[in-house]
Amino acid sequence: MAKIKHNNFLDTVDRVITEAKSEGMVHLRAEDKDFTGRILTINGNTCYHFGHTGYLGLELDHRIKSAAIQAVLNYGTQFPLSKTYIAHPLYEELEEKLELLFGNPVIITKNSTLGHLAVIPTVVRDGDAVLLDHQVHWSVQNAAQQLKLRGIPVQLVRHNNLEMLESLIQKLSSKADHIWYMADGVYSMYGDYAPVKELLALSKKYPQLHLYFDDVHGMSWRGKNGMGYVMSQLDFLPEHVLVFGTLSKTFGASGSALVCSNKHFYERIKNFGGPLTFSAQLEPSAVAAAIASADIHLSQEIYDLQNALKKRIDYFNQRLAKTNLPLIARNSSPVFYIGTGLPATGYFIVNKLMAAGIYVNLGLFPAVPVKNTGLRITLSNHNAIADIDHLVNHLEKEYPQALTVTHNSLNRIGNVFRMNFKEDSKPSIKTDQELQLQVFDTISETNTSLWMECLGSTNVLDIDGMRFLEKSFNSMKNPQHQWRFRYIQIVDDANCPVLMTFLTESLWKDDMLAPASVSKKLEQLRATAPNLYTSRVLSIGCLFTEGNHLYLNDKHPQVEVALRQMLMYVERLGHRWNIDMTVLRDFDLNYKWSKLIQDQGYFTMDMPESCVLEDLDLKMEKDYSHYLSQRSQKHFKKDIEPYLDKVRCNLIKQPKPAQLDTYYQLYLQVKSKNISLNTFTYPFEVFEQMRKHSKWEFLVLNSANDDHLLGVMFCYKNYLGTYVPSLIGMDYHYLMEFQTYRQLLYHTILRARELHMKKVDFGMSANFEKRKLGATIIPKQAFIQTADNYLLEQLEMMRTNTKT
Repeated sequence: MAKIKHNNFLDTVDRVITEAKSEGMVHLRAEDKDFTGRILTINGNTCYHFGHTGYLGLELDHRIKSAAIQAVLNYGTQFPLSKTYIAHPLYEELEEKLELLFGNPVIITKNSTLGHLAVIPTVVRDGDAVLLDHQVHWSVQNAAQQLKLRGIPVQLVRHNNLEMLESLIQKLSSKADHIWYMADGVYSMYGDYAPVKELLALSKKYPQLHLYFDDVHGMSWRGKNGMGYVMSQLDFLPEHVLVFGTLSKTFGASGSALVCSNKHFYERIKNFGGPLTFSAQLEPSAVAAAIASADIHLSQEIYDLQNALKKRIDYFNQRLAKTNLPLIARNSSPVFYIGTGLPATGYFIVNKLMAAGIYVNLGLFPAVPVKNTGLRITLSNHNAIADIDHLVNHLEKEYPQALTVTHNSLNRIGNVFRMNFKEDSKPSIKTDQELQLQVFDTISETNTSLWMECLGSTNVLDIDGMRFLEKSFNSMKNPQHQWRFRYIQIVDDANCPVLMTFLTESLWKDDMLAPASVSKKLEQLRATAPNLYTSRVLSIGCLFTEGNHLYLNDKHPQVEVALRQMLMYVERLGHRWNIDMTVLRDFDLNYKWSKLIQDQGYFTMDMPESCVLEDLDLKMEKDYSHYLSQRSQKHFKKDIEPYLDKVRCNLIKQPKPAQLDTYYQLYLQVKSKNISLNTFTYPFEVFEQMRKHSKWEFLVLNSANDDHLLGVMFCYKNYLGTYVPSLIGMDYHYLMEFQTYRQLLYHTILRARELHMKKVDFGMSANFEKRKLGATIIPKQAFIQTADNYLLEQLEMMRTNTKT
């Protein structure tokens, strides 16, 4: 079994946030003794505050503050009793005013996170299904996870993709009583909107469809009485539509409110909505503050506040329209997103702005894909027009400099956001020596002597091995096995190699590194749809090989330039080929150039550990078992030595077609049972190429008594010193009786010694067994870049689905 850490997503988030913290982006502290809303002091810098989500500025309104203070004086700091028993005296007044505000019944909750946990498991019944916009707020996704414990299917839908949504509705319509689609009204990163009217039309076409909106970022600044963006798009609130608004953020108090016209839903939630029963109710100060804010919302003043904010939004849009700054979504919301693409570019600009007295948020993974990093700028009524001018002026000054310093460009940013941005000038990299980036389609076109010198001793990467791979996968008709090859050589003006590698573009299963439980479920679906949940991936190396696929001359003065050149080429090639994911794989955990690669929009992910038997050429004098540790020698005497007389290992160099077919059937047995590293099954044609190739050989294990075929190891001889047992086949009926797997590992070592090989590349599985035979276990990581976060979130969703 491959050793894979299946908490990769959380590990990845931790690494990204840790990096952002070290760059001064997150976990900061305000140092002000009082707040004006306009100014924020961070690390001694007094900054204009453009990260505010209290868009109307109500949190500092003297009437709201006074109401909160008076409530504390009258009622204390809390009313410590479940609202199911007794509600605080102020609750009734707040509920009445909110019902006037929204024109519908409301249920008040402590906050939106607890609100979703109260409502979603209550209204969604066991026969229902749930579809989540993959950018819907974490609090909604977290609440939906609870439904899986009841066996309710929960799936992701690509952001605002109505075609995909309708397709899933059609598939679920015969299986589910109701289908719930959950989305944000206004999305908190790009400031874009849910297509509310189109979704309502879809619900009329499919009556099973129910809609659930989190409109926290659309509240107060939009709609009649500030009832929010979603409500502003509806003539009335249908019974199959639920809307969550907030009493915090723009509303200026604390808590949240569910708006619900369905009496049945309303009573069910009110009677027992989880946290509504078992969590504390809002503090008296928060309820009083919300009442004061509701009074403002029910007055003409709310429209004055909305217009004041609109004036700032319009002005900022006008200023941005006269610049080349890449605004990702141009709309009327107070949330703006200026793309930087690379995290390094974002870090540079945010720090420059802070030094100039301006604070903005940086949009980071997992809120956005790593390569879609950007400046998240929010406006509030606290911001003066002069502050906006100051911000735009400094953005225009710092942005071009950031592109140059971080080797970025508007063209690159446009590619990752799928937009066209006008390029003023392209950043240039000044070097003392001219580097030549050379690209080839086949290994034969490369400088073969340089290739062998730099990468030829790795795995099957010598010239003959690469020709074998090209011949095996270049002309396959099945898209599962169609690979495109690209070879990269970067040399200086003296033809000295600085960087060498090769890339393949191929189809990968999305669950390749997912838990076996996920793959098992998907393989059942693939019985009728073989390419379900697959992606086109551009990768360093290929799925057939492992080890170091990238040569870098670290001593060369232009090595960093060469690496950047390669990454830029990979990015352009991926865009041209319209790939879904880029994977730079098999790097050591402490890889020297990790930060440079991550700054180019990649995140790290743990790979299966690699098993290598090293320095075998120094272990030739004695019986091999003498070179094992004392503990491993005990294992050898117990689990390997007693079975040596029960088997015979034969070396077959060119098996007959009938023999090869038998070997292939054994390979299929192993492949069907091991989905921890879930790749496509190699077709018979690959093994036919092995049979014809002089460097491939077959270690065949038979029983000594009746010559029954037990197993086979498919091995490659790289005469630069590496023996590669690449694939294995076994008859599982005899696995335990003859200890087939352990015998094949041991005889592989004996064969490598016979060939005077320096090492054995044992690959990525069964670490424990290989360690007991002297292999070193080497942790590996990959650098990943995805078109969006949908794939990662979908896999995480499937992983949690399989636990129920």
